[in-house]
Amino acid sequence: MCRQSQPIGVGDIAGIEDLYRAHARLVFGYLLRRTRDEHLAADLLQETFVTATRAFLGWSGGSAEGWLLAIARSRLVDHARKQRAELPLPTEDELDAPALPAHSTVEIDDVMSRLKSEQARLLRMVYVDGFRTSELAVASGQKESTVRMALLRAREAFRVAWNANDSNGESKR
Repeated sequence: MCRQSQPIGVGDIAGIEDLYRAHARLVFGYLLRRTRDEHLAADLLQETFVTATRAFLGWSGGSAEGWLLAIARSRLVDHARKQRAELPLPTEDELDAPALPAHSTVEIDDVMSRLKSEQARLLRMVYVDGFRTSELAVASGQKESTVRMALLRAREAFRVAWNANDSNGESKR
C-alpha cells in the first residue's frame, strides 16, 4: 500500500515502488481503453510514472489515483498532439453509459453551460475523457454507487435542459 501521509522524496525508491504496485493497473487500464493499443498504453504508463517520479518532491499525499490519472491523461494528450492523430472515441460499453445525442457541439455546450458545474464536469469526465464510474470513485474517494447516482442526476439534468430547447435550438426559458 502506498504511504500517503508523509511526503515522498526523490530518493524514496520504496515509496515510488509502492505507488507503482498500487496504481499501475488502474492507470494502464485507463490508457488502454483510450488508446486501444497495448504497446502504446504501456509506453504512456511508463511516461506517466516517470513524470510522477519527477514530481514526487514536495508531494504531500492525497488522492494518488486522481493525481496519477491526471498525469496519464496529460501524457495521452501530449502524445495525441505529437502524432496529430485523433484517438478513437470510447464506445457506449466502454463508458458504462449511453451516448449523448449526436448534435452540434454548440448545442451541447449551451446545454452544459446551464447545468451545475459539478454535473457538467462529471458528464465531461465520463463522455469526453472516458473515465468509468469505478475510476471516478477511486479518484474522488467516494463510493461507486455515489458516483453512479451523481451521474444519473447529471444525465437527468442534461435531459431536462436539452428538452427546454425548442426545435431551433433556442432556449424556452
